[in-house]
Amino acid sequence: MMDEFRRARRRKAPGTILVMDAMSERVVGRIGNLSMSGMLLMASVPLAEDSLYQFRFSLPLEGGSESTIEIGVHLLWMDRASAPGQAWAGLRFIGMTEAQAGPLRAWIDAPGSRYE
Repeated sequence: MMDEFRRARRRKAPGTILVMDAMSERVVGRIGNLSMSGMLLMASVPLAEDSLYQFRFSLPLEGGSESTIEIGVHLLWMDRASAPGQAWAGLRFIGMTEAQAGPLRAWIDAPGSRYE
């Protein structure tokens, strides 16, 4: 059995959390999991490896509200998914402010969360 050691705990996205390109206002995919340092994205549009993007997504909060986060990301890697026209993408957050980190941390650490 192989033990995996990651620097940041990754919360699995419950349901669909869409990710928008903040520059073009188009949906680029959905979140697979999130950590304080990045995300796994199921991309539904072509993206370029080793490129920078400005993405926006809304995290569901307790009580039915949402927290919208707009953040710079660096696309580290991509791998074809089994569905045609889709790919898994590993992204690292860049330039995160405390205003972004607070709601993200609360969402990741929320009771009842599932982690990968």
